[in-house]
Amino acid sequence: MRNFSNDHSALALNTATLGHNLDGRGAGWSPEQVIDACAARGMAGIVFWRREIGPRAVEIGERVRAAGMEVVGLCRTPYIVGAEAPRDLDEARASIDMAAGLGTSILTIVSGGTEPGTKGVLESQKILADRLASLAPYAAERGVKLALEPLNPMFGGNRTVLMTVRDALRVCEMVGAPNLGVAVDVYHVWWDADLRDSCARAGDRILGYHLCDWLETTRDMLLDRGMMGDGVADLKAIRAAVEDAGYAGACEVEIFSAADWWMRDPAEVLDVMVERFRAVC
Repeated sequence: MRNFSNDHSALALNTATLGHNLDGRGAGWSPEQVIDACAARGMAGIVFWRREIGPRAVEIGERVRAAGMEVVGLCRTPYIVGAEAPRDLDEARASIDMAAGLGTSILTIVSGGTEPGTKGVLESQKILADRLASLAPYAAERGVKLALEPLNPMFGGNRTVLMTVRDALRVCEMVGAPNLGVAVDVYHVWWDADLRDSCARAGDRILGYHLCDWLETTRDMLLDRGMMGDGVADLKAIRAAVEDAGYAGACEVEIFSAADWWMRDPAEVLDVMVERFRAVC
């Protein structure tokens, strides 16, 4: 496992950590401000959300690289299945185009909930696989890999039909596309006693690793993630499982925290990120 006690060159910011993914949250820094602040702290790169990019994908990607970093990924496609999913895949294809414009190879997918009229998750997973089978070649032509992100079971049926890395791998195996893989997010998998085995099975299909912490007294399902070290997730054990499987990419901090970290000065948030990454991750 990599030693980060005196090195944070693998640390990346997901801009959700500064409240950028929801209206009225955070300090409202522009992409340029975020880029400059991350570069000044020696970070590896940044993961943006589509709503921040608009038509400026190429420009923003070039600015990140000029600052000596990389665009680690893009969040995210619209839902692919479930009642809230668009009726076609046009917006998902536009997300792939945006990722390519940014110059990132990773586009995160949150599956969406169960398909109307179905029970359980297996039928929805099959429908998800069918739709991904048509998206994957489009993404491959543009040099983009699709990272399926399993979510904590509390989001099952609502936001996701993938609750474990094992679920995500099942869909990957149904599709069989080489550019389809998995994103492992601490918030969603910290509880999974089979995580190490699932990561070993995933191997080079692990396309991303997302950092935060699970607060023992979580007050909000979505918007109360902890800064690393403030919760009960075994961060080093989780990273060991991911890295022992072969992952050697960026460690992306993604903290949704409406009542705490989103209320702080973004500069403070970034400084604490660096400190905690070295100390506890």
